[in-house]
Amino acid sequence: MGAYILRRLMLVLPTLFGIMLINFALTQFVPGGPIEQIIARVQGEADSTRNITGGADAGQGQGMEDSTYQGARGISPDLLAQLEVQMGFARIACEDGFTGTPDLKDPACTSEKISATERFFTMMGNYLRFDFGTSFFKNKSVVELVIDKLPVSISLGLWSTLLAYLISIPLGIRKAVKDGTAFDTWTSAAIIVAYAIPTLVFAVLLMVLFAGGSFLSIFPARGLTSDDWHTLSLTGKAVDYLWHIVLPTVAITLSSFVTLTLLTKNSFLDEINKQYVMTARAKGLTERRVLYGHVFRNAMLIVIAGFPGLFLSVLFSGSLIIETVFSLDGLGLLGYQAAVERDYPLVFGSLYAFGLISLVIGIVSDITYTLVDPRIDFEKRAG
Repeated sequence: MGAYILRRLMLVLPTLFGIMLINFALTQFVPGGPIEQIIARVQGEADSTRNITGGADAGQGQGMEDSTYQGARGISPDLLAQLEVQMGFARIACEDGFTGTPDLKDPACTSEKISATERFFTMMGNYLRFDFGTSFFKNKSVVELVIDKLPVSISLGLWSTLLAYLISIPLGIRKAVKDGTAFDTWTSAAIIVAYAIPTLVFAVLLMVLFAGGSFLSIFPARGLTSDDWHTLSLTGKAVDYLWHIVLPTVAITLSSFVTLTLLTKNSFLDEINKQYVMTARAKGLTERRVLYGHVFRNAMLIVIAGFPGLFLSVLFSGSLIIETVFSLDGLGLLGYQAAVERDYPLVFGSLYAFGLISLVIGIVSDITYTLVDPRIDFEKRAG
C-alpha cells in the first residue's frame, strides 16, 4: 500500500500541472479578457460578452496593439498600458542607467509585454507557495473570497450527502432483500426517472410547488437565512437555517443518491450470497438478525468509505445551478461570475485549489477503502 500511495502522490503535481496548462491555454483563444471588461464598464456597456476579435493572445494582452482592444475609443494608450501592467500582462521596462522609480509616466520607461509562457510559469510558481493573488474586480485576495463563500457550499454538500445516505442505505438494503421482485423493478424505474431529471428542472419545480409559485408557499425561495436572522434566538436561528436549506438540499440530492442506492444494493447482494450468511441461517438465526447482525457490518464498509468522494462530488457538481436558482452566494456562483468577468486570478486560483483538494481526497478515499476492507489491494490491481 505504501508504494501505491507514493505513486499517487508523485502523480499529484504532474496532474495538477496538466489541468492548469490546458485551462490556461484555452483562455488564450477565448474572446474577451479582463481589460475588455474594464473598457466595457468605463464606457457603460452592459454586454460584456460581445464579440471581441482580439489578437493571438485573445484577451490576455500578449502581443496586442492598442487598436486590438475593440471599443477602446476614448481610452488613452497610457491607461491601457497601465491596465496591462496592473493585471500582469506587461511589465515596466526603463532605459539602461535609469535610477528613478519605474513609472510609465516617465519618458525613460515603457511597458513591455509578458509572454503567455512566462505568465503561466510565474503563476504556477506562486501557486506552489499558495499565493493565489488578488481578484481583478473584487479587490480582495482569492483566498479570502473562497473562504467567504465556502460555508454556503459546505452546507449544501454536507446536508445533501447526509440526505443521500439516509435515503440510499434503507432503499438499497430493501432492494437487495427484494431483488427480482416487483418492488425492486418499480423502484429501479423510479430511480432511473429521477436520475434523468435535470437538476435545474427539478429545482424550479420545487420552487413552483413549495416556494410561493402556483401552489404552496411553505419554504422560502432564496437565501440561507431570513433578513431578521441576527435578531433571533439560538434555537430560532437553527430553525430558520434548516427551513431555508430544505429545498436546495432536496434539489441537489436528486442525482447523487442514485449511484449510492445501487452501490448499497450490489454490496448487500454480494454479501448475502456468501457462505457465512448461509451458515448463520443454518444455525436458526432470524433473517433480521442475519441481515443486520452479520451482513450489514460487512456490506456497509465500502459504502461508508465512499463518503469523502461523494461529499466532494456533491460540493462541486451541482452547486452552480442550485446557488443560482435559490440565490445562494457560494463557490459555484463565485466561479461562474469569475469566468464571465474573466477574473483570471480567481478562476485559476480556485481551479488550482479545488483540483488539489480533489486529487488528495481521491487518495484518502482509496486509503479508506483498504482500511475498511482489506480485500481491496490497489497495488495488485496496478501490477
